[in-house]
Amino acid sequence: MIVVTGGAGFIGSNFIAGLEEAGGDPVTVVDWLGHEDKWKNLRRRDLDELVDPGALDDFLARRVDDITYVVHMGAISSTTETDGDVIAETNLRLSQHLWRWCARHEVPLLYASSAATYGDGSAGFDDDASPGALARLVPLNAYGWSKLAFDKWVAHQAASAGAKPPQWVGLRFFNVYGPNEYHKEDMRSVVTKAYPAAAAGKPMTLFRSHHPDYPDGGQKRDFVYVKDCVDVMLWLTEHREVSGLFNLGTGRAQTWLELMGALYGAVGRELDVSWVDTPVEIRDRYQYFTQAEMERLRAAGYRRSFRSVEEGVADYVEHHLATDDPYR
Repeated sequence: MIVVTGGAGFIGSNFIAGLEEAGGDPVTVVDWLGHEDKWKNLRRRDLDELVDPGALDDFLARRVDDITYVVHMGAISSTTETDGDVIAETNLRLSQHLWRWCARHEVPLLYASSAATYGDGSAGFDDDASPGALARLVPLNAYGWSKLAFDKWVAHQAASAGAKPPQWVGLRFFNVYGPNEYHKEDMRSVVTKAYPAAAAGKPMTLFRSHHPDYPDGGQKRDFVYVKDCVDVMLWLTEHREVSGLFNLGTGRAQTWLELMGALYGAVGRELDVSWVDTPVEIRDRYQYFTQAEMERLRAAGYRRSFRSVEEGVADYVEHHLATDDPYR
């Protein structure tokens, strides 16, 4: 049985869907469903158990002999969350607890890190897990700090003589978009937010550039389709000889205009942009460029290609957003 924390969330539920499609092991989800439509992410899934996170330790003790893999996607993922204690408890201490449990019981662990660990990008986007490289990173928010804190802790554990999981993998997700993110409200991708306007032929609002090296709409991100992320995750669970910290993007930065052009093209509309100034309160923290360095994952043996925004957005619209039931 595979345990997926955060399994009712965006990436976690897509991973479970991919696992089912591949004929993988039974799955137990550890997550809260809340009061909105998050439960719909699991509507098509066959679950072994659905565990309240508060009962995690009891579950681990009761099913210890059944658990073959832990995929830890559960986190406070909002970059605007300001309660540092809540973030530390969920993103750092819970992750440490699961590492120790997996090490003690010899269970592989795959966990979600984040490209938010790179801060403003001035130190680059190299997934170098050495202490010196990790020390150079300065996250811009508490979420990014918590993910970096755990990456640093893992690096020390991996280099020590102490017990560690038989396989451990951290994935630094870049700008992920795709089905099952609908419950995330303001944290949804711009593709999802903009789809109703695009489908209706209305203008899309984008931030102007306040950087001389980037024209309006020329700000770049490494946008990665969630189905490509799932392919990487499935490959890693099948290749247990691979451990380490890896970026998970496409390795190719594309502009906001390319992303929105792909969306409007997918719905057969002409792109129309309404420009607004980037809010002053976030202007000094705005990222103008992100691009994952993917050499380490490739060197580990992963060979599949990643979709461009044109390919990923087209699939997202055709098979999800434009259908009566957009869930995967």
